[in-house]
Parts: sequence; structure tokens; C-alpha cells
Amino acid sequence: MKYCLVVDDSAVIRKVARRILEGLQFRIAEAEDGARAIDACKGEMPDAILLDWNMPIMDGYDFLRNLRQMPGGKRPKVVFCTTENDIAHIARAMHAGADEYIMKPFDKEIVASKFHQVGLL
Repeated sequence: MKYCLVVDDSAVIRKVARRILEGLQFRIAEAEDGARAIDACKGEMPDAILLDWNMPIMDGYDFLRNLRQMPGGKRPKVVFCTTENDIAHIARAMHAGADEYIMKPFDKEIVASKFHQVGLL
């Protein structure tokens, strides 16, 4: 079973993502900010990361830059979630190492499609 880390400061978003991803046969862990996500990755590097962009303490951009520098940190497929639809914002995330992105709000079909595109399903 593949392991996915859901990183979002919204408990509601984490809960929705957990239900969707468990339905897609992923084992799930959660983190409410990038700093806690880094700690989680030190414990066990996930196969996939569903990453919010705007968070307190450490945002998605800083998390992603740190992740990609960690031993094994290039392996996880990172799909970032955003309410931003500005192409420059999306390009910055992709340049930082994101594999794909999802616009909020999302549903099971969108998550499944994006995870399929990056080879997780």
C-alpha cells in the first residue's frame, strides 16, 4: 500500500483528502504545516504528498525546497493544492519541484486523475 502525506493547515481539507485517498488505497499521515511535514518525512519518506501552498510556520514552497534537498526527497510525487489560479504562482511551484497541481475545491475524480497522471495510480 502506498503512503501519502497530506499537508494542509485546514483540518477540513485534511479530512476530505484522507477519505478520498484512503478510498484510493493509500495509507495516510497528516501534517498541518510544512515544518511538521518535514518531521514526518524524516520519520518515513512518503510515496506521495498532497501539499497546500499557503500555510503558517512553513509554507508549501519552503517545504518543497527543503524536501527536495533531503536524502530520498526527490522520490515522492508532490501534488500541490491551491486556490491560486495565477500561472506565475503555478509555474513557481512546478519550478520548486511539484509534479502536478490541483485547484481547490477538489473531489475524488480530480485527485484520482492527477495521481494517475504522475504514476501513483
